[in-house]
Amino acid sequence: QVQLVESGGGLVQPGGSLRLSCVASGFTFSFYTMGWYRQAPGERRELVAYEDSVKGRFTISRDNAKNTVYLLMNNVKPEDTAIYYCNAKSPFGINYWGQGIQVTVSS
Repeated sequence: QVQLVESGGGLVQPGGSLRLSCVASGFTFSFYTMGWYRQAPGERRELVAYEDSVKGRFTISRDNAKNTVYLLMNNVKPEDTAIYYCNAKSPFGINYWGQGIQVTVSS
């Protein structure tokens, strides 16, 4: 059974940092490209970034030994408030999704 389980979300103050984790199981983790998406209220789901990349204030990394992908969020802003989803994408077009985790940036 394929599972992607996110953790590390919650409430964070503007300017703070947060690290999300996603633990994968049920498939060969190293064969898949891992990434993070987010969906703000009333908005469409959007790509944050894929693995081993830095996109502005966000850094994605992976640990194949732990079947885990991370999203480090620095200097967070209220507009970063969203549900964050872990994604696994195979070279053959198979996509798996986590259940999502809430991140709220507020003072």
